[in-house]
Amino acid sequence: MADNSSVEASTAASQSQYTLDTAENKAWLTAQRDSLMNFGHAFPSPGGGSYWLGDDGTPWKDRNRETWITCRMVHVYSLAAFVGHPGAEELVDAGLRGLRGELHDDVNGGWYAAVTPDGGHIGTKQCYAHAFVMLAASSATLLGRPGAAELLADAQDVYLKRFWDDEAGLAVDTWNEDFTELDPYRGINANMHSVEAFLAVADVTGDETWRERAGRIIDHVTGWAEGNDWRIPEHFRSDWSMDLECNAGKPDDQFKPYGATPGHGIEWARLITQYALSAPGLAESRKSQLIDIAEHLFHRAVADGWDADGAPGIVYTTDWNGKPVVHDRMHWTLAEAINTSSTLAHVTGNSEYADWYATFLRYGDEYVIDHVNGSWFHQLDRNNHVIGTVWPGKSDLYHATQSMMIPLYDPSLSIAVAVKRA
Repeated sequence: MADNSSVEASTAASQSQYTLDTAENKAWLTAQRDSLMNFGHAFPSPGGGSYWLGDDGTPWKDRNRETWITCRMVHVYSLAAFVGHPGAEELVDAGLRGLRGELHDDVNGGWYAAVTPDGGHIGTKQCYAHAFVMLAASSATLLGRPGAAELLADAQDVYLKRFWDDEAGLAVDTWNEDFTELDPYRGINANMHSVEAFLAVADVTGDETWRERAGRIIDHVTGWAEGNDWRIPEHFRSDWSMDLECNAGKPDDQFKPYGATPGHGIEWARLITQYALSAPGLAESRKSQLIDIAEHLFHRAVADGWDADGAPGIVYTTDWNGKPVVHDRMHWTLAEAINTSSTLAHVTGNSEYADWYATFLRYGDEYVIDHVNGSWFHQLDRNNHVIGTVWPGKSDLYHATQSMMIPLYDPSLSIAVAVKRA
């Protein structure tokens, strides 16, 4: 029988892997990062678009090849190249080939939502996907891959021409294929990923007008959140009036779920913090105010979402009073919780956030990381059993990989720039 001292030492060692800024935590994050990067090597189709990956990383070739997934894989393997992952550059080049080829609309400009298994395409033009084209292209440009800079220039031009509403200081959501009909729906999810992309483009190119646009979106979102008890409205009409009952009949929609999404509150908190730390000339009072807002968003989301039904994990959605609606746990929510808790711990020095970081990592290690097949389970039910009603398989690596890297790098920088500089 082991003596008490050896048991205590073993327990301490196992817990230190979840403790922010310890050597054990850094080693654990790096090992998980490398495992994720190993998982996704089979993503490219012959044309370069990303296959949807199955449970063990085998491509599901009967599913559409989505532009947003292809972009995420280009971004991830750009990060992989910066840390010396074998074969990463070739995978980036494959994804770029898809974005400049089978996924690009050579007639009307912009990018199709997806390519179908039979070689057709889903022609709608989504702000969400175009934001990810900018993110992917900025990361690949930083890496110096052939054609990436041209792709980034094209993506910026299309976004400004078709999606950015300069009068509103926000982005519209979805066009038809030839950009002649604009859907009246306006969404915050696409604007959130636009902020992420804008900050990355500003960091990579030095063009601060993109960071200024990010700030304009953030001003709207923080105002709406503060007026709604720090639960961020997600859906809007064409005049930017709130549609708080959108999809009440389909509450678990992949991209437009009903109600508040705690994971988005958490994700916004990190992006707002990154903007506050990076915006040149921002008054210290405004910087402090934005970080305070980020803390409010994090606290509201965790209070509403974590262990809300007697089991660990963050529920997918709540109603406008904070009551859970969809109890499933999505992997991306956990990833963003890891990112934001580490960021706020570093920025504020408050140990509460480091404690949350350890809690999230421990939960992820126990329930969300697939220690058999690799990557992360993308969806669990309220009892933390793996399901696939909304997110079957393991479509991409973006959220999980970033969450294994962001805690180790400068929170004022977009992750690709932070990794390269480090």
